[in-house]
Amino acid sequence: MKLTVEIDSGSGFCFGVTTAIKKAEEQLASSGSLYCLGDIVHNGIEVERLHEKGLITINHDQLSRLRSAKVLLRAHGEPPETYDCAHRNDIEIIDATCPVVLRLQRRIKSQYESNPDAQIVIFGKNGHAEVMGLVGQTDHHAIVIENYDEATRLDFTRDIYLYSQTTKSLDEYHRIIDYIRSHMSPEAHFQSFDTICRQVANRMAAIAAFASRHDVVVFVSGRKSSNGRVLFNECQRVNPRSHLVEGPDGIQPEWFRDANTVGICGATSTPKWLMERCKAKIENLQ
Repeated sequence: MKLTVEIDSGSGFCFGVTTAIKKAEEQLASSGSLYCLGDIVHNGIEVERLHEKGLITINHDQLSRLRSAKVLLRAHGEPPETYDCAHRNDIEIIDATCPVVLRLQRRIKSQYESNPDAQIVIFGKNGHAEVMGLVGQTDHHAIVIENYDEATRLDFTRDIYLYSQTTKSLDEYHRIIDYIRSHMSPEAHFQSFDTICRQVANRMAAIAAFASRHDVVVFVSGRKSSNGRVLFNECQRVNPRSHLVEGPDGIQPEWFRDANTVGICGATSTPKWLMERCKAKIENLQ
């Protein structure tokens, strides 16, 4: 029987990533080259495509030595010191920070300035670009917790203001909120803020429904993508025959034995064209 292969219509770039790549392509079309601070998206194959067009990825060390150039800031956002460095070095910033992330940065900065002695807590991945930008709004005083278990190390006798990285699990965030609320001292104040991007959070239920409809699922994502890991885990929970690949080369023919339908889906950092290539690869196996 011929395999039916479907690409999930809800998968692919989120608004923030789409905007960042569009800005990069516009600049590259007019000037032929452009610097980008960090990988523009957590997808190696898409990064390579843009490198071939003239996008040059640099790190913060290289930024500090750069002079009189144009630099794109990706959707994840940056801490204040990045903007200070750019100003000192006569660097023109093309700011592609996602509006959702930008609003979150401003909220955290305002909260920190109004109560610097409180604990600003961020549920997120240590070292992740977005989280580093958020922590930077507090002069690096914010506490990062990566999971529910790490909430135990907070000081419940002091005020806590809790925020989340925009792409984290909504369910786990609510568990952390409940845990902190139940352990707070009566003398201390606790407040949590709904800062998870709904475009990302809503994909959890949608991708679970998509994965359940197919015999086999091929999830396309860069290995660095936090959002990709969360969504892939959801696929695997619903459908044990889910496989993570970075691109068509990772696809194995034996995955599709005794299968009638294959679903292809991906992260918010996965381009549609890459999922199309994976579909073509699977169809060519038949």
